[in-house]
Amino acid sequence: MGDLTGKVAVITGAGRGLGREEAIQIARQGARVVINDIDRPDAAEAAHSAVEEIKAFGGEAMAVLGDCADSNDADNLLKSTLDAYGDLNIMINNAGFCRDKTIFGMSDDEFDSVVRVHLRGHFVNMRNATAYWRDKAKTGEVVYGRLISTSSEAAIYGSPGQPNYASAKAGIIAMAMGAAQLLTKYGITSNVIMPRALTDMTSSGQTAEMFQPPADGGFHVFDPANVAPLVGYLSSPEAASISGEVLVVWGNEVQILQRPTLSDVFINPQGAKKWELNDLHASLASHYDENYYPVWGGYSVSPV
Repeated sequence: MGDLTGKVAVITGAGRGLGREEAIQIARQGARVVINDIDRPDAAEAAHSAVEEIKAFGGEAMAVLGDCADSNDADNLLKSTLDAYGDLNIMINNAGFCRDKTIFGMSDDEFDSVVRVHLRGHFVNMRNATAYWRDKAKTGEVVYGRLISTSSEAAIYGSPGQPNYASAKAGIIAMAMGAAQLLTKYGITSNVIMPRALTDMTSSGQTAEMFQPPADGGFHVFDPANVAPLVGYLSSPEAASISGEVLVVWGNEVQILQRPTLSDVFINPQGAKKWELNDLHASLASHYDENYYPVWGGYSVSPV
């Protein structure tokens, strides 16, 4: 089950946290793994450490440092992968960071930098991987392709203290769903995970205490290692028919996120013509009545 022998996987942000656990999982299933992380001393050390950990149990891995959201670095990541291993089969986008503030006080740089690493970081590597797979398919080769993107429940909760992060994570879902529709004819899958885990992004601030290991030494539901098996499964031959899905994963649970649905339909009582304000008010009043609760009665998902 889950045999990835001979397959090649690239994982961004794989020096620590979720990415590292995913890389170890994929390597244990037999894949050759490319660890990508930013070219900074601490990240480089972590990336090379992950490579050594994989090699220690007989796996095959290498590190390619670079900015996941930079086109030149992303091109080098793909080239280095192909030069070393001759193929790419699994693209797991994981890298990211947070710079939290409410929308009142967030600077342009705080917004742009977070959207860049998450959303653009997914985009440039998804573009490279899918273009490579499409070109292979055009030559008549059978393509084994798996895209796994990392979003967050912040995309559905709105996360008022993270307008940059929540927006980027919502964009990742939209991009991955579009890719799933486009790539199905090539037999390539595209799925999204929403992990709940103790990482650099959740180990400080308001969430820090909640994500810590239990004091009694019991099962740590937020251990990032708990997320890795789902990534391994979605990468596997057994998941070949699963695509266009968003899955929340943590502890010993996996939940499938359902697609948004349209609710009540209101038709202009005056017929096929432009709405008048009084008609809109009269029509919508039956929905937005005294039982309606602003914000939580609408599109926003309550976090509790």
